[in-house]
Amino acid sequence: MYGYEIVQAIRGETGDVVNLAEGVVYPLLHSLERKGALTSRRAAVNGRSRVYYSLSERGASRLTELATVWSELTQAVQHVLRGPEHARRP
Repeated sequence: MYGYEIVQAIRGETGDVVNLAEGVVYPLLHSLERKGALTSRRAAVNGRSRVYYSLSERGASRLTELATVWSELTQAVQHVLRGPEHARRP
């Protein structure tokens, strides 16, 4: 995907809950590329140059790690939000 396409995908996949400006996404993409998490290729489309980004093997591995941590964190927060078991008894 290219940058604008990524921004639109994030909006769509989150039902517009996460709405990042392109000015936020592009520096992040460049940083991830410098760290080896993404690879990029430039292509001409309708006379314009676009940079397409792909997840590298290193990036895929890191994504798996972060997804596990995020899942554990969200489960813990949900547990706290449910409150103590004794608080739910009549």
